[in-house]
Amino acid sequence: MKKILFTGGGSAGHVSVNTALIPEFLKNKWHVSYIGSKDGIEKDIITEKFPDVPYYGISSGKLRRYFSMKNFTDPFRVLAGTIQAFLKIKKIKPDVIFSKGGFVSVPVLLAAKMAGVPVAIHESDVTPGLANKLAMPFATKIYTTFKETLQYVPAEKSTCAGAIIREELFNGMREKGMTFAGLDQTKPVILIMGGSLGAKGINTTVRNALPELTEHYSIIHLCGKGNVVENQNPDYIQYEFVSSELPDLIAASDLVISRAGSNSIFEFLALKKPMILIPLSKEASRGDQILNANSFVQQGFALKLEEEALTTETLLTAVRQLRDQQWSMIEKMDEAPPSYTITQMVQEISKLSKNSRH
Repeated sequence: MKKILFTGGGSAGHVSVNTALIPEFLKNKWHVSYIGSKDGIEKDIITEKFPDVPYYGISSGKLRRYFSMKNFTDPFRVLAGTIQAFLKIKKIKPDVIFSKGGFVSVPVLLAAKMAGVPVAIHESDVTPGLANKLAMPFATKIYTTFKETLQYVPAEKSTCAGAIIREELFNGMREKGMTFAGLDQTKPVILIMGGSLGAKGINTTVRNALPELTEHYSIIHLCGKGNVVENQNPDYIQYEFVSSELPDLIAASDLVISRAGSNSIFEFLALKKPMILIPLSKEASRGDQILNANSFVQQGFALKLEEEALTTETLLTAVRQLRDQQWSMIEKMDEAPPSYTITQMVQEISKLSKNSRH
């Protein structure tokens, strides 16, 4: 039986591609295991979705671009994590390791290099994150989501594979989504997503704009944990978050307002949903979402609204512009180069396993 070890964590985005690929490897009779942090979000996601997949928690430090006293102690946690990962890898004897990034992946990929196990990395954003930058020397193959990323990674071992889209998203049904949300078919639907924790600025602005928005649209708002408010508007439907219902809610939606995380926006692209992107500001991130949004705007897939410029008026103006441009956006989306399918990605990763030296 072939064996694959997955790693990646720290955010839902560093796990979603793994959760898309794992079922295909299981279907192909591979033995699958996962190394993540001891108490990160990846542990909750993997153990809940795949209770039969062994999960191993290791020590991991955060790689900070700013001064912190923890910068002096975290290298020792990374060293401990590397030793723990090395011992697990020697015991599991995987044929290949797949990493989605995040700080926990660094000790795992260093240990993989020491153990002689081939490694595939998938980079979601236009410019590689710090963890993937550190891990790239240990990679056998690097797959990028954006074509622009190829200028930032070693050319001899890199390929643009596009986004890995969860199969279940293509199975969403509009009627089921409308029924679940309790909406009728009289108005087009806008789906609003502010990230897994919600976004206070987006939530507040959307609610201030509701009188005007719901004149023309029904709104489905995924507003984040603890962010549901009292509401009497039948055209405004709120959820903290959804899981199995998401494919149906996306299918029910005509337009999308979202953050600009790579995984989400490529899912909307694959499903041909015109979008307004409100990227995280540079004050709140390293600026990766801004670059993601710029790429989509340049290709004609989206409009961008800077968070600093977000007001009721600018949001309503952007929605009007999106309504006017939605059909030309869909035409552009139809012309977008296809990403690798999950089957193709599994085949690619499987090829690497033949080079394993253990």
